[in-house]
Amino acid sequence: MEWKLSDDRPIWLQLSQQLARRILVGAYPPGSRLPSVRELAAEAGVNPNTMQRALAQLEQEGLAKADRTAGRLVTQDTSILDSARRAEAGVIVNQYFDAMAELGFSRREAVELLREEPQ
Repeated sequence: MEWKLSDDRPIWLQLSQQLARRILVGAYPPGSRLPSVRELAAEAGVNPNTMQRALAQLEQEGLAKADRTAGRLVTQDTSILDSARRAEAGVIVNQYFDAMAELGFSRREAVELLREEPQ
């Protein structure tokens, strides 16, 4: 996956969100070892301290945990992963409804459009 960074939010937060997405889509499966801070920082083209802060955020959210001997591991707690996946889906659904409202559609109309066959 390519790193997509912009100036509209703190870089560490964008990195954390992108790493979380990678975890949620299975690029880093439950229980797997995450690449080191330096590896990820080099890949993303950011300072290791910035990547460290992003990874600390993942730990705070429960998506990763530090292990002295193995580095950082993705959580094996599927309830945490399921909850994070649902939260991310909620954000996407809200973005859809917001965009549809800008086009003048009610929530009911937006839902009906989803139910229709794609053309």
